[in-house]
Amino acid sequence: MAVLNIRVDDHVRDQLKEMADNEGVTLSEFVRDLLMEAVVPIYEREIKHGDEPAPESMRIVDRQVLSLLHRIHARVLPKDGNDVDGDLDYQLMRAGILEAGFTGEYWYEMAGFNTELSKRDCGRVSDILQMFRTTTYSIDQLSKEGSPVDEELAYEVEFHGFDHNDALEGHMASYVDFLMRDDRWTELKPQLERNDNGNSHSRMLDTYLRMLAEYRRIMDSRDRGHGRRAYLLSQEELERIAAARIHPSNRRNSED
Repeated sequence: MAVLNIRVDDHVRDQLKEMADNEGVTLSEFVRDLLMEAVVPIYEREIKHGDEPAPESMRIVDRQVLSLLHRIHARVLPKDGNDVDGDLDYQLMRAGILEAGFTGEYWYEMAGFNTELSKRDCGRVSDILQMFRTTTYSIDQLSKEGSPVDEELAYEVEFHGFDHNDALEGHMASYVDFLMRDDRWTELKPQLERNDNGNSHSRMLDTYLRMLAEYRRIMDSRDRGHGRRAYLLSQEELERIAAARIHPSNRRNSED
């Protein structure tokens, strides 16, 4: 066991000794327990993406507003209400927590809230969907022109969804559902259905980002065109995007 020497003023030492005597323990034991309390919490919830941690403190004005809303909510709930909003007593309890300032119970205000999906990650999802929209249209056009893409390549450049067991990717999957709510991105829905309704069961984000980087290189090398066909991909370009699925460190082994 390590030994820690600290220097304190005499009056601090005397106060600690008095407090230790009141607890019936030695001064060393008392100070050690204080240190353990400071650095080894009994329970510390692991914060992951998707869990919105409760605030450690709130401004009094925010507490007043939230408390008032809970009290108003309590009065408008049906007498037999027992859904996610609870009943009158539940809403009054939440108001009481805020009014009393029980910070350890502030998690009630955050229950059901996710951490934000950043603007960057929302943009990534949209870009990934756009890439797969382009690969889908390109495969259809090649087939119409008499140059069908083989099934393996078509599978490699279709949207497999995200890993629902990963906090970030699961959040992205929810965003995909939101974006598709009004019959948008409908050309990708059959692909999600073929892939367990968009649950890839393995992390895909890094793979998609490599594919997206190659897709951008292809698009950036082109002259600006007009109309949808100007952005369609050739079979060779589809193969380049598919090849980007493999991590660079593994590509040599895959070629052998």
